[in-house]
Amino acid sequence: MINVHIARLDDGSIEGFSIEGHANFAKAGRDIVCAGVSAVTVGTVNSIEALTGVELDSKMKNGFLSARLTEPLADSVSSQVQLLLESMVVMLESIAASYGKYIRVEQGNN
Repeated sequence: MINVHIARLDDGSIEGFSIEGHANFAKAGRDIVCAGVSAVTVGTVNSIEALTGVELDSKMKNGFLSARLTEPLADSVSSQVQLLLESMVVMLESIAASYGKYIRVEQGNN
């Protein structure tokens, strides 16, 4: 199972996220759940960096990805980053709605 944790600050904004595990929906190379989660999460990290210039503190290895904001951001940039992160949450929850046996999304304060 893929476990997703969305870390939120007291104001509800997203501070970071971590994903670990494997869906085991299908054999490696054919696992659409893993592929979808990877595309959404890695794509979000890449989008944040490319579109806002904000570099997240990210770590990735087989079956694991974490990304975290490391510094306070100007309000205009922060709102862009939060929109991209919230979009990622919507996409992950959509995957979980269809494939809940293979992915769990949790949100809360870190």
